Amino acid sequence: MHPNFNYLARSISMDWLKSLQSFLPPERIKTKRVDVVAYAADAGFYYLIPKAVVQPVSEEEIKKLFAVSQQFNVPLVFRAGGTSLSGQSITDGILVDIGKHWRKAEPLDNAKLVRVQPGITGGMVNVYLKKYGKKIGPDPSSINAAMMGGILSNNSSGMCCGVVYNSYHTLKAIRFVLPDQSGYDTAVASDYDRFLLEQKLLCSRLTELRTKIFANEALLEKIRRKYKIKNTVGYGLNAFVDYEHPLDILSHLLIGAEGTLGFIAEAVMQTLPDLPCKAASMLYFRNIYEACSAIVPLRESGAEALELMDRASLRSVENIKGLPDFFKTLPEECAALLCEYQTETKEELQQKLAKSQQLLQQLSLLHPADFTTDDDIRNFYWKIRKGMIPSIGAVRQKGTTVMLEDIAFPVEHLADAVIDMQQLFKTHHYDDAIIFGHAKDGNLHFVITQLLDDDKEVQRYDAFIKALVEMVVKKYDGALKAEHGTGRNMAPFVEAEWGGDAYAIMKEIKQVIDPKNLLNPGVIINEDKDAHIHNLKTMPQVEEEVDKCIECGFCESHCPSRDITLTPRQRIQVRRQLKRYEKERSLVAYYELLAEYQYSGLDTCATDGLCQSECPVQINTGELVKRLRREQHGSFSNKMALFIAKRFAVAEGAVKGMIRAGKFMNVVFGRSFMFRLTTLIRRMIPSMPLWWNEIPAPPRKISNVSSQPQAVYFSSCIHRMMGNGKEKSSIQQTFLNVCKKAGIEMLLPDDIKGYCCGQPFSSKGYLKAGNYIEEKTIDALLNWSQNGKLPVICDFTSCTHTFLHNQTHLRPEYQKKFKQLKLMDSIVFLQEHVMPGLTVSKKKNNIVLHPSCAAVKLNLVNKMNEVAKACAAVVNTPKYSGCCGMAGDRGFLFPELTQSATAPELAEALSINADGYYSTAKTCEMALTHTGGKNYEHLIYLLDEVSEEQRADFSKPE
Repeated sequence: MHPNFNYLARSISMDWLKSLQSFLPPERIKTKRVDVVAYAADAGFYYLIPKAVVQPVSEEEIKKLFAVSQQFNVPLVFRAGGTSLSGQSITDGILVDIGKHWRKAEPLDNAKLVRVQPGITGGMVNVYLKKYGKKIGPDPSSINAAMMGGILSNNSSGMCCGVVYNSYHTLKAIRFVLPDQSGYDTAVASDYDRFLLEQKLLCSRLTELRTKIFANEALLEKIRRKYKIKNTVGYGLNAFVDYEHPLDILSHLLIGAEGTLGFIAEAVMQTLPDLPCKAASMLYFRNIYEACSAIVPLRESGAEALELMDRASLRSVENIKGLPDFFKTLPEECAALLCEYQTETKEELQQKLAKSQQLLQQLSLLHPADFTTDDDIRNFYWKIRKGMIPSIGAVRQKGTTVMLEDIAFPVEHLADAVIDMQQLFKTHHYDDAIIFGHAKDGNLHFVITQLLDDDKEVQRYDAFIKALVEMVVKKYDGALKAEHGTGRNMAPFVEAEWGGDAYAIMKEIKQVIDPKNLLNPGVIINEDKDAHIHNLKTMPQVEEEVDKCIECGFCESHCPSRDITLTPRQRIQVRRQLKRYEKERSLVAYYELLAEYQYSGLDTCATDGLCQSECPVQINTGELVKRLRREQHGSFSNKMALFIAKRFAVAEGAVKGMIRAGKFMNVVFGRSFMFRLTTLIRRMIPSMPLWWNEIPAPPRKISNVSSQPQAVYFSSCIHRMMGNGKEKSSIQQTFLNVCKKAGIEMLLPDDIKGYCCGQPFSSKGYLKAGNYIEEKTIDALLNWSQNGKLPVICDFTSCTHTFLHNQTHLRPEYQKKFKQLKLMDSIVFLQEHVMPGLTVSKKKNNIVLHPSCAAVKLNLVNKMNEVAKACAAVVNTPKYSGCCGMAGDRGFLFPELTQSATAPELAEALSINADGYYSTAKTCEMALTHTGGKNYEHLIYLLDEVSEEQRADFSKPE
């Protein structure tokens, strides 16, 4: 079956399809099977395949989507980051992806306020606010992946904000669209009168409901009491208590409504000071009861955060490097609190810490409290805590689904409630259950793992949840959902928590705003008392590299293909759906999905590995893609790759010749000739790379005689095949020149031609060819460096990373040989050895940096910045800097990948009136230059331009 067979056409009427196509272009209506499967799940444990995924760009398009939904009775669900844990961002109708085109953030009034769109992550909003010393109130652990649409729609809170600084309480103004296609903005004074005029029925009903609440003293008292602790169960009835005008009531009902009442197009939020002075410590207690009992006194001592972790949750992260030696030997009953104090000044912080000492000495701690102000250590503590949910999921039994619940108790009852919860786990045989959470606010999370493809297992879960509801609601008057939203899993129990009167009000709110129940149906208001055990997501085993994934979505913000095909999470989700189809023997669907996965899942993956940097369990989806590519190669292609690797010097020369020929053809037949020619050839041979005019002519050969070299200069094969392209000297000549200025002699081997780190082969899955040439190069490096006596400097950071991280693929003897080498990236060499010897006399005013993926993974960004700051008054690294998607040659084969990947970064970089643009990766530089039109070049050129001239001509024609 053809891979582009239209899934939507199989599923819905052509009238509905035509209606969508009348106002949305084809590229923003995703209907292929691979696309709808990729959006079938969020971070929760429910699964529904949408009929279509659409990506609107304006409120007008949103209104038209509402019209289509109403006309054809098709459910509509808005999805931002997809980090929801309760099933509130999935559908079998139209899924509206707002994570791509709604990413603006704007600080207002010196950042006392911030205007946000729903598609920007909370973490990125804080990046905008950082220079003002501000942050948003909500601070969920998923803040770097969760988007503002979800943060607002779930009334997210988090670790420090409590019930005072959540989304509801920090909302200043909101702009929204209702299912009847009307839109309002509470920042516009005239909209209050317009709302009363246009929404007479809605205003009347909201006013009547408010009157009904105030007339019911028991209900009024219950609302006030229940919102003293975290509570996101049902609709936010406190809006009726806190506000009087119908527009204010509705605007605050939208917060926490989980997209069931309308679309939030924009919000203005009050910000908080991001207190600069922080001290944190892990406090270890003999048991969880003692840990819970310490919460109130620690909170009263001024602790901003108190994060509880039981022994099972600690066990899930005990293999993380950097933990103390005693961590694995902690007693079986122990528990920990991550305690953090925050202040405006160092003096205030020391006063708080001194004041807390008397209290800490009274606590029965297993190890002395050791508060640290070191940001690296403190961030390490928080990384453990924030990554706890995925980390726990990673150690689960294979094939089980992670199920996370989120509850709250009055803090004074927390210790007793925890003991009751542990008894519930034992009663229902959840022996691997764990407890952790925001204990300062009585907010606990617990995780269980469950097989969902077995009816008896599902019934066990059902019995457990019902027992939990009984305990939380009736015994402790707690909240069944504290901050994760009602979703599908607690929708059947909203009435159990709130009672009949309150639930009737909630149903009336839904009915008057969305009478057809088409906006996120089944979420919050659901008459199906078994909804929590329907549409469950199974987690079949797929591949060893990714089986640990619980689909949390933390990886997605770093993925260069996220806006064009699939994210790492989605690549894994599609692999799991293939397994489901295989098990169901749905062969037509299986082969259709498999065919579509080639482009979306494999061809457009940059395999850059940045997904691993945010993944709490260190999954590198790129490694899976490389293996799948490797398995696609037949014996002939593997032999050809090895043939080329063994004759790489010849191949290098051939590439130089082809580039020269292409440049010549462009001179003779016009600047665009080679681009047009390769475009034409690609129609017949899709694997033909495109020609870019940014491909520079090969450099002249450098002859470098050094009697007493202090280091070996290993210039990468791509730098040997391509020059700078802007009538400047080659990178080799410039590197030697800068080193000479700094008084450093370098050895650039005359016989370097034909040597390579192996990345051009290994990234495409040709492991044997990659290993061959890397081992050959290691032998040469040992020879040039006098068996490791001299350090080896690599001028392409991606090659440095390959050398340092590809060792496990090599034969043991070569792993041993490599350890003899002192390999150093050019960034480190320039910062530690060259800069101290240079005299900077012509500083630039303003420059832009692009840290390559490899620089990020090697933790070299700070060093790169230090070099740049010594050479320029202002150094800009765009907020959205990330992988350019080039991945060696991906940009030549799939230029749409680099265009999509670089768009956010270049939008900011090109708005800066910069004197230069710099990186340390030739392929990244070409991709950014080609896409953005500004010349990106190696950092070495910056140093050459700003330092005193002592030029010597080392070059001679080849």
